Amino acid sequence: MRQLEGYLKGVNLGGWLSQCGRNYTEEHYNTFITEKDIDLISSWGLDHVRLPVDYNVVQEENGNFIESGFRHIDDCIRWCEARNLKIVLDLHKACGFVFDDKNYCDFFTDRSLQEMFIKLWMEFTRRYGDNDNIAFELLNEVTAAYMAEPWNKISAETIAAIRTLAPQKTIIIGGIYNSSIYGLTLLEQPADENVVFTFHCYSPMIFTHQNAGWIEQMPKGYSTSYPLPASTVRTESFNVFGMDYDGEFGSLGDDMMSPEYFRRLFATAVAVSEKYNVPMYCGEYGVIEGADRDSTLAWYKDIHTALEELSIPRAAWTYKEMNFGLSDDLNKDILNELISNL
Repeated sequence: MRQLEGYLKGVNLGGWLSQCGRNYTEEHYNTFITEKDIDLISSWGLDHVRLPVDYNVVQEENGNFIESGFRHIDDCIRWCEARNLKIVLDLHKACGFVFDDKNYCDFFTDRSLQEMFIKLWMEFTRRYGDNDNIAFELLNEVTAAYMAEPWNKISAETIAAIRTLAPQKTIIIGGIYNSSIYGLTLLEQPADENVVFTFHCYSPMIFTHQNAGWIEQMPKGYSTSYPLPASTVRTESFNVFGMDYDGEFGSLGDDMMSPEYFRRLFATAVAVSEKYNVPMYCGEYGVIEGADRDSTLAWYKDIHTALEELSIPRAAWTYKEMNFGLSDDLNKDILNELISNL
């Protein structure tokens, strides 16, 4: 499997320039992540950060750019370069689409929004296209099945536009169902050798997202542990979601969850990688803060084993807060072990 060089072990900076709720403010941008945080991340021995950015931090609704928003990206670049950290610049929210709002998806049918999207990526390219320490991730977690075909077209057009200014820039794209592994199978042949495919892994969802208030089907107060027999996870997934949410339990028999579960889960990604000779990148994976810490550590150890064996680069979700923060106080007793399993 061809490798994405320089991005083996990373962490997301979620919640800083994206998913800010009511905190899209300079005060928030100036305090949520500072140079001291990048120092700490560097001390963990990681080689990159994934930087989620919402369009409205750097672009107005009329398409004009917000210079103060770009300055925060520039700060992150400067801090990271001083510590030999690379960056995945991830557009987490586009005008007309965000992964966690099913009613906000006009982007896939509205040509003016698509042109605004391309305009933004051309601006990113003008500013950062010559910087070899930055990879571009076009859009976070495309969701519904009907978006697969238009997303292939939009991403191809955007890549072609970027290539006019940055022929060798590393560009990352994911597929439907929130950058699922299945979604990789619906992506078209990469435009060139500098395109990378990405997937996210929060499997099994009943564990990593237990009691998550933003998941409609999740019962309030639900909790579970890890590892469990695969049959138990399969049954619980159907009880909670009414479906095999992760799509892989049927082939696992009754064995205890283990690194083998993740090896089998990632087999489809490996097959796509080999089919197209395209590198793979796991842009998000993690466990909600409500899970018990021993189970959290066990999950990280198992997924880490599989990712290491397959040499799949990755970035954990996320550095702080956002219900998944690695550096938060609740992890202080297991942080060193967690870091060794990123």
